[in-house]
Amino acid sequence: MTLTRLPADRAEHPEPAASAEPASLEAAAAEAAAAVPEAAVLAGRDAYRAELTRLARTDPRILCLEADLGGRSHPFAEEHPDRFFNLGIAEGAMIDMAAGLAMAGYRPFVSTFAPFAALRAAESLKLGLGYLGAGVSVVAPYAGVSGAWFGTTHHCLEDLAVVGSIPGVTIAAPYGEAEMRAVIRSAAASGRPHYIRTGRNATPVGLHPAADAAVPVVRWDALGGAAGAEAEVCLVSVGEVGTELCLAARAMRPELAHAHLCYLDQEHLATAAAELAERHSRFLVVEEHRPVGGVAAGLALLMPRCTVIGANAGSTWPSGGGDHEHVLAELGLDLAAVLDAADRAARH
Repeated sequence: MTLTRLPADRAEHPEPAASAEPASLEAAAAEAAAAVPEAAVLAGRDAYRAELTRLARTDPRILCLEADLGGRSHPFAEEHPDRFFNLGIAEGAMIDMAAGLAMAGYRPFVSTFAPFAALRAAESLKLGLGYLGAGVSVVAPYAGVSGAWFGTTHHCLEDLAVVGSIPGVTIAAPYGEAEMRAVIRSAAASGRPHYIRTGRNATPVGLHPAADAAVPVVRWDALGGAAGAEAEVCLVSVGEVGTELCLAARAMRPELAHAHLCYLDQEHLATAAAELAERHSRFLVVEEHRPVGGVAAGLALLMPRCTVIGANAGSTWPSGGGDHEHVLAELGLDLAAVLDAADRAARH
C-alpha cells in the first residue's frame, strides 16, 4: 500500500479549521442530503464508513485505519485502497501511527471497538490526541453494552470518563445516520482530535435533519408541557440508547421536555449547561455509561443551582448473556427506570 503524496506546503502546514469548515460543510451537507435516500437508514458505524468514503473522493488527506474490523467489504478499502490500512489487533500502535500521519498533514480516521480504543489504547490517546493535539478522529463502535453477548471484554461503560479527562479532545455520541454523517464531516474539516462513540447495529432514524450541516450544542426535541418550564423535568439524552429511552418516555409523559446532546466534551458541556439552565431547573440525564465520569456528573458540576440526576448503567458488572436490551435491563437501564427517575427529579 502507498500513500498519495501531499503537496509540500499542505503537509508542513495543515489547513486551520476556521478557514476550511463553513463553506465546505455546507456543500458537503447538501451533497450528502441529495445522496442519501430517506428510507436508507444506516447504523452509526456504517454511516461513518459511507460518509468518510464519500469525503475522501475530494480530500486526498483523508486516511482510514482499522484494527481488524474492516471486514471483507469495507467501502473505503474498495474505493480508496491506497489510503486504507488494516493494522490488525494493535490499537495503540494504530493510534500512534495515525498521530504521526496527522502531524504530517493528513486527516486520519481510526476505528476499533470502543473498549479497545478508550481503555487499551488510553496512553496513545493521551499522548497523541491530548499532548500532541494530533488531528486524529477515533470512531468507536460497540460503545456501552451494545456488544451484549460478547461480554465484559467488549463492553465499554467507562469511555466518557477516560477520554473526557484528556484536554483538547472533542467527544461526540451521534444519534442516527444524519447526525453521524454531520459529525464526520465536521471532524474531517476541522482536523482536530475527535473521539466518536456509537453502537453496533442499531439504526435509529434520528433527530438531525439530513440537510442540516451543523450539529447544535443542544437540540431541543421538546420544550415541555404547558405548566411552564420551571415546573417540568427536562430529559437530557445522550447517545443512541439514551435518546431512544427519552423518546419512549416522552411518548408516555408528553409534559416532559427533551434536549439531546451530541457533543459531550467539557467545552461543549459548559456551553450546553448555560443554555439548559436558561430554560429548566430539573434535569434527568439518560446515558449508557457509568455514573462516575458520565454526562450527568459533568452537568451537575456545571449547574450547581439545578437538580441534575442520572439514569445510567450503574456500577455493577453484567453477568448474564442475551441481547443488547437484555443486558441493559440487567444493569437497570430501561424505560421503567427512566420514568421512575423522572418522578424523583420532579420531587426535588
